[in-house]
Amino acid sequence: MTNEEQPYAEYTLEVNAPGFEPVSIAGTEILAGVTAIQKIRLRPLVPEDQTPEIFVIPAHTLYGVYPPKIPENEIKPVNETGEIVLSRVVVPEYIVVHNGSPRDSTAQNYYVKYKDYIKNVASSEIYATWPENTIRANVLAIMSFTLNRVYTEWYRNQGYDFTITSSTAFDHKWIPERNVFDSISTVVDELFADYLSRPNVRQPILTQYCDGRQVQCPNWMTQWGSKALGDQGYSPSEILRYYYGDDIYINTAEEISGIPSSWPGYTLSQGSSGTKVRQMQEQLNVIAGAYPVIPKITVDGIYGPATAASVSKFQSVFGLPVTGTVDYRTWYKISEIYVGVSRIAELS
Repeated sequence: MTNEEQPYAEYTLEVNAPGFEPVSIAGTEILAGVTAIQKIRLRPLVPEDQTPEIFVIPAHTLYGVYPPKIPENEIKPVNETGEIVLSRVVVPEYIVVHNGSPRDSTAQNYYVKYKDYIKNVASSEIYATWPENTIRANVLAIMSFTLNRVYTEWYRNQGYDFTITSSTAFDHKWIPERNVFDSISTVVDELFADYLSRPNVRQPILTQYCDGRQVQCPNWMTQWGSKALGDQGYSPSEILRYYYGDDIYINTAEEISGIPSSWPGYTLSQGSSGTKVRQMQEQLNVIAGAYPVIPKITVDGIYGPATAASVSKFQSVFGLPVTGTVDYRTWYKISEIYVGVSRIAELS
């Protein structure tokens, strides 16, 4: 541990429900001024197995001691790992996380939703109480690094069956069942299709970083340094360029796997019309089949009062700001719920 006072409190959560196995999560982190979000999945009780599930969340990477990142080239030559499989940058719906170092064959693989993975890593590696622009810069770096692993098929080209590891020596710290924070979750929901680029380079940049106190890393971003710049009012782009150079810029993925259609690039509101409105109306009606409180609407490609009312109810149900308009965040939430509802319908 570092010599500083631990900046977060730790709690043990005991969860019990009739007919389900009990769950114990030790080490849930609580920070002042932000909401901690702890997802818990309960398994149906099996009479012959009364053993509770126990999860232990280790110390935060800024407080505990973890192996430093082994340096790599930020851009991967094609001849270094074989053929690059993907022809364009795609945000995956899921990634496979190997919970250990690459060569640890005993470590378990987890199928994790991409956004949930980014939220988990960011909550494990920075403090959710830091300035919003610092959080944004770090989330962009985490996403770009992750999408480089996806794009280059880095581990699969070495014969492994996973996308990324949870080892800080190789990748990022990801922790099964750890809690995340609302300030980080909101940023990830907004930025999740973005990554960092350099001119004339197709692949996302492998944006490596270190904490800047326990470990120094010239030419990489330091997390504590990014906090200091955020405190001084630097924007996310300014923070990233301070560390990675003036030629780095924010790009947006051309495709989001598992989501039927990309955001139109502007907010849909009353008076909007066209194919994007029609697609959104069709998806809302499918969702309304599973969530009857959301009113069904006429699919006519015209954003009228009825469509606005249906959007408002959707936003209310799924915890979004109730505006009655479809911005970037609402568009992808509609798409995400539509995909989930559609898959459930296919199974039943």
